Amino acid sequence: MSETTTKQQFASTPPDTVNINHKTKFQRLMKQWDIQLMVWPGILLVFVFAYIPMYGILTAFQDYDIFTAHDIFDKRNEWVGLKHFKAFFNAPNFDTIMRNTIVISLLKFGIGFPAPIILALMLNEIRHMVFKRIVQTITYLPYFMSWVIVGGLVMSLLSTDNGSINILLTKLSIIEEPLHFLGMKEYFWTILVSTNVWKDIGFASIVYLAAIAGVDPHLYEAADIDGATKFKQIYLITLPTIMPVVIIFMILAMGNLLNAGFEDILILAENAILRPVSDVIDVYVYRVGLQNAKYSFAVAIGLFKAIISIGLLTMANYIARRSGNSLW
Repeated sequence: MSETTTKQQFASTPPDTVNINHKTKFQRLMKQWDIQLMVWPGILLVFVFAYIPMYGILTAFQDYDIFTAHDIFDKRNEWVGLKHFKAFFNAPNFDTIMRNTIVISLLKFGIGFPAPIILALMLNEIRHMVFKRIVQTITYLPYFMSWVIVGGLVMSLLSTDNGSINILLTKLSIIEEPLHFLGMKEYFWTILVSTNVWKDIGFASIVYLAAIAGVDPHLYEAADIDGATKFKQIYLITLPTIMPVVIIFMILAMGNLLNAGFEDILILAENAILRPVSDVIDVYVYRVGLQNAKYSFAVAIGLFKAIISIGLLTMANYIARRSGNSLW
């Protein structure tokens, strides 16, 4: 379309129509003042605590010293370009950190993502409401406990001294003497992932239960008349109906794929022997960057992880868009 045609169309639009549209939008906004009062505080908090501090990313390209410099733009902060990124890429344990981050993230995603969907489908089939509420309460409860409490429970269960797991395995003659599970590298990933699933599965299933509750019950009645079994009803009705919700949460999970964990690993991997299998990006940033006051180095690693996460989020959204469900 040529510029002349665009100008002619714009000129042919009555000015009053533009003003009416603006007035209509403003009037709609004013009619929703109570809803706007609920939304804007959240937007303001996100802007203040998430967007304004973004200027701190500049420290990734400086030799920033918090003890000598007054602020980020202090002249004493030397600009060093990609020095800290190169230092991280050339670190002796870079391969180990990336391997642990990717493997633990994929394990949490591959097991932890479908687990609440399966739990929601199972809970939906329970017809005894009292039993259903008891199961829901038991599965929701761990989510509200801090990782300090959960870590203490796991350590008590796996303890070599009167640990329930060791006692059970010994009584069943599976092992001859108690094992120090949290000191053995071959068991750490299994313990970490299973603990995460146990802690989060109940609360994460709430959204899927709500989505399942919105399925038209007439669909199940029609399928039952046609002779469809419960598994076929789940496969042909329930899953396709809640698939938009599943895809949206999958996109968000892909964006957090490099968040292999911090609190859980920091608590469960107290033993230095586990470092070859427990050292992930977040823990490495805390240990090397923050504890040693290498803030520019820590920011550089965080920026690297953020860029990769944005790329994964964009890729997942692009793939999901082809199925008709995406975030944007």
